[in-house]
Amino acid sequence: MLYHILAVGDVVGEEGLRHLSRHLRSVKKMKDIAFTVVNAENIAGNGLTREQAEDVFAAGADVITLGNHTWGKVQIADFLEDCPYILRPANYTARAPGRGWGVFDCGRIRIGVMNLIGRCDLDFHAENPFTTADKLLKGEEKPTFTLVDFHAQATSEKLALSYYLDGRVSALWGTHTHVPTADERVCPKGTGYITDLGMTGPIESVLGIRPEQSVETFLGGLPGRYRVASGACKLQGAIFTLDSDTGLCTAVERIDIR
Repeated sequence: MLYHILAVGDVVGEEGLRHLSRHLRSVKKMKDIAFTVVNAENIAGNGLTREQAEDVFAAGADVITLGNHTWGKVQIADFLEDCPYILRPANYTARAPGRGWGVFDCGRIRIGVMNLIGRCDLDFHAENPFTTADKLLKGEEKPTFTLVDFHAQATSEKLALSYYLDGRVSALWGTHTHVPTADERVCPKGTGYITDLGMTGPIESVLGIRPEQSVETFLGGLPGRYRVASGACKLQGAIFTLDSDTGLCTAVERIDIR
């Protein structure tokens, strides 16, 4: 049987959260979505609060993933311990609060979600995402589908991990760079892949930030605290069609809701 899984790109600011809340459930209904994963580490600009996480769940997300801004709002730490449906990168040290892997019962299927962070030009202190994935996949729990949100800077690192895990996970997508890539595909051994989902947030912005602030930074001015842009928003992501008989992907479709 075929199931549609929706992955939503990094939600930026309260404007992005409001856009998600307005459109996610209608997209899920229109596309017959069985399960939704939303990367939400930028809603507070740099990080996520518990209240914002609860709003993401209320909007229709089944699981929230994070990334390099996981600790931007340190008060999220207790929620990471309490709520199994919000994941921080699994290749953070074991001393970090929360978890980076979860298996979720969805009736006739069980879905595993893995959150990883890249090390190339992003987080050199994280453990190796390739070997971390190996360890998690060798665990006793064998879900129907396994999904991977790889929060990474380098496109080469994302693509390399897709080849490394091809045929062993159902779908792998990249987050973090906030710009959607046009390389959605089914890999040779059956893993659905896209290098970056894009973002959910202000259209007229530089990766969600006010353009004038980004321009000033590149001109040599002081960067200051990130100020999220306002105005009309977009919701970007991808839909993976997965086959429960094989646990693999049959199709990938990008979405962009404005």
